[in-house]
Amino acid sequence: MIINISEAKANLSKLVNMACHGEEVIIAKNNLPLVEIVPHKLKGKRTLGLLTGKTKIPDDIIEEDETINEMFYGQSIPDENDIQ
Repeated sequence: MIINISEAKANLSKLVNMACHGEEVIIAKNNLPLVEIVPHKLKGKRTLGLLTGKTKIPDDIIEEDETINEMFYGQSIPDENDIQ
């Protein structure tokens, strides 16, 4: 069913009910379709901890890597003792 905006304003609850029962409802302006009223689909429930035990985090994950530092900074980072 294609309906103009002015008619949709007056009959919105009826149109929503029709869409929820499977009928195609399109709102048009100057006979050009603009939007379609469709029922909302519920999203599936998210499961926390879905990957628990399936991944491994290395113990040294927060340690700096000299190779990456050289690629990022272009040189080695000086030790604290070398800074004057």
